[in-house]
Amino acid sequence: RDLNRAFPGSAQGSLASQLAHLFMTEVVRRSQFGIDLHSAAIHRSNLPQVRADLSDPQTLTLARAFNAPVLVNSTLRDGSLRQAAREAGVTVLLYEAGEALRFHEVAIRTGVRGVLGVLAKLDMLRSRKLAAIDAKPPRALSSYWVRAPISGIVRSQCRLGDAVGEQARLGVVSDPFGEIEEPIESRRGGLIIGMSKLPIVNRGDALFHVAQVARSDDYSVSLSELQQELEDDPLLEVDH
Repeated sequence: RDLNRAFPGSAQGSLASQLAHLFMTEVVRRSQFGIDLHSAAIHRSNLPQVRADLSDPQTLTLARAFNAPVLVNSTLRDGSLRQAAREAGVTVLLYEAGEALRFHEVAIRTGVRGVLGVLAKLDMLRSRKLAAIDAKPPRALSSYWVRAPISGIVRSQCRLGDAVGEQARLGVVSDPFGEIEEPIESRRGGLIIGMSKLPIVNRGDALFHVAQVARSDDYSVSLSELQQELEDDPLLEVDH
């Protein structure tokens, strides 16, 4: 069972429920803040992003300190760690990046920098450089999945971090012989923050996750440029 659907758990429940209960008792309820680090689901890839309740001023401040390429306003999900922590009075940021079962350097480096940035904002880490960061990444108040119009073979024509317009062509789905092709189009403009990695899909499968950000028309994220920025920035530079 998915552990992130088992919170707050029970001492007499399933193994996942018992583990959730133990984590809530021994860790969460003794904390004030938390950062939940996630990869995408298997066979999917996510642009580095922070998901949180951005209507809460304190949460928004910490989310900005994480300095991810995009912030996504996210409602609480039943059984999730974030929901259980909120009910316990603990503020939690959810960081999503990369793929399951893969080491993704940009995702890891962005996450490490983000955790250090939040620690500096909370005065738990001495770093004038990190504490001085006043990042204001674009905020997405909503997002949606673009799904496969037919079953077949996917050929993507966009990448993670691309800005897309309304009814933009994101790719095509074709039959094995290429005789039948259906375009994959966005419903509304936004930023590609997640996508499927599977080449073979069934009709209705989720293919592209599009976040509707205020600056989507002129804002995109280049993973190669982000990697260069991270490599040029010493991650563990702290004041002594």
